[in-house]
Amino acid sequence: MNYRNENRSFKQVLWQIVAIILLNAIVIGAIGFVYENTATLSSIGSRGQEVRQIQKKLQSLGFYSGSVDGVYGTATQRAVRNFQKSCGIAADGIAGPKTLLYLGLGSGTSSSANGYSSNDIYLLARIIAAEARGESYTGQVAVGAVVLNRVQHSSFPDTISGVVYQPGAFSAVRDSNWNVAPDDTAKKAARDAINGWDPTGGAIYYYNPAKTSNKWIRSRPVVTTIGRHVFCK
Repeated sequence: MNYRNENRSFKQVLWQIVAIILLNAIVIGAIGFVYENTATLSSIGSRGQEVRQIQKKLQSLGFYSGSVDGVYGTATQRAVRNFQKSCGIAADGIAGPKTLLYLGLGSGTSSSANGYSSNDIYLLARIIAAEARGESYTGQVAVGAVVLNRVQHSSFPDTISGVVYQPGAFSAVRDSNWNVAPDDTAKKAARDAINGWDPTGGAIYYYNPAKTSNKWIRSRPVVTTIGRHVFCK
């Protein structure tokens, strides 16, 4: 019997087994990495970077006090549910597309969306920056939503530029700061409004009660109040 050949054959088989085990481990690890970084992580049991972003955002808004660990547990679910209730959307505790949009984590990055051009989006950002100066992010989106609601309303012009420049509509277009370029926050607020976020619930008017004594605007049915602005129909 040739023990040398038999020993060599045994070593070859052993190395083949080891190579197969290592290859399987690499493949499984790669699949796990891809899943963690591409899956829709939005409910109990989910893990990964998107969950961390959700937790961090909820923490900054005061809805979540736990650790930002990327694990969607009951504390994260409860925080999401409370946030949803505050926004007036379905409080199911699942961070779906609409909830992510309200959190400011939706896509909202297209240069042209829902039929609006990049120039439309820029103009909307300008009016947001001018009219909602000093307001919260939600308050900025709300001003953008009012402009878009007017575009869709039969009583107003059917373009963003038509609404913005309609005589007497917005005092900010005559403001000395009107030509100041909108910042990134105003641009993002414009995109979120165009993508469908309407914190006003369909309002077509708003006013600051501390600065407005007009009886007509004060007689309009109030929908909601955000920051210093009262939104109405």
